[in-house]
Amino acid sequence: MTGKDPRDENEAGRDPAADSDLSARLKRLETQIDRKRPPAAPDPSSRSGRADQPSPLGQAMRLSTEFVAGVLAGGLLGWGCDRLLGTKPWGLIVLLVLGFAAGIYNVMRVSGFFRVTDTKNDGTGT
Repeated sequence: MTGKDPRDENEAGRDPAADSDLSARLKRLETQIDRKRPPAAPDPSSRSGRADQPSPLGQAMRLSTEFVAGVLAGGLLGWGCDRLLGTKPWGLIVLLVLGFAAGIYNVMRVSGFFRVTDTKNDGTGT
């Protein structure tokens, strides 16, 4: 163990032409690898490919808002009907149940549970 690395002796007598040949071979290899490598898949964290779809958090917020809005609207309308018509508590109960049903319907509609049908004529004559 003399402290000398055998690579140090080889580097001192290295031919510069061999270095340029090695660099050229490495560049050729890189271009061949780049040609054969399949294109990279888009990053799932980027939103550029999904501009038309909301994020899962955004969709959850919209669904919960649709439901709460239906229940609140039914409750407020029921309370208002009871105050105006004097039908306490039946207006509140009935319209609260209807608001609950409307909230569930809105959540199902927004989430895509119901299939959207096209009512336009498709040109088949049927």
